[in-house]
Amino acid sequence: MGVYTPLYQPNGDEIAVIETSRGTVRIKLAGNDAPIHVGNFVELARKGFYNGLKFHRHEPGFVIQGGCPNTRELSAEQVRAGGTYPPPGTGNPGYSIKGEWMVNPNNKHQDGTLAMARSQHPDSAGSQFYFCLGPQSFLDGNYTVFGDPLDEESIAVIHSLAKGDEILSIEIENGD
Repeated sequence: MGVYTPLYQPNGDEIAVIETSRGTVRIKLAGNDAPIHVGNFVELARKGFYNGLKFHRHEPGFVIQGGCPNTRELSAEQVRAGGTYPPPGTGNPGYSIKGEWMVNPNNKHQDGTLAMARSQHPDSAGSQFYFCLGPQSFLDGNYTVFGDPLDEESIAVIHSLAKGDEILSIEIENGD
C-alpha cells in the first residue's frame, strides 16, 4: 500500500458539511495547516466514498470514529454487535497519507475537533477519521487534526453520535 499525495490543493476556506443520521455537522477544514489531510478528505468526500459508512467506534468522553469502508454493507445493528469479517475499523481507501501533526501549527485536539485515525505507523492514515468528545491534548503529538466545528449545533450533533450511526453524505463548500 503506497503513500498517496492528493491532487486537490486546499484553498484554506473549505467547509465540510457532514450529514449524519443524527443531524448536520459543519467543520471548517484546516487546509493551510494540514493540506494533505484536507486534500485527501475533500477528494474522498467528492467521490462519495463516505456516503453510507457507519461510525464504528464510540468511546464516551474520548472519540467517535468513522470512515471505514468495511461498514458500508453492514446494518447499524451489525456494526454495534461486531464480529463481522472484515471487522469495522480495519478498512482503508487502498492507500495511506503522510502524517502532518509535526508540521501543523494548530494541531490541538479540542472538543469536536476532526482528526485522522491511523495505525502505529506514522504515515498510515487513509480514510478513517474521528471527532473528539472533549479535549484530548495527549493526542496532539501523534495524530493530525484537520478541522474544527463551526458552531455549537455541530458540537451537539457530534456528542449525540453513537456506534452504528450513518454518514449520509459529505459535501464540501468553498472548494475550488
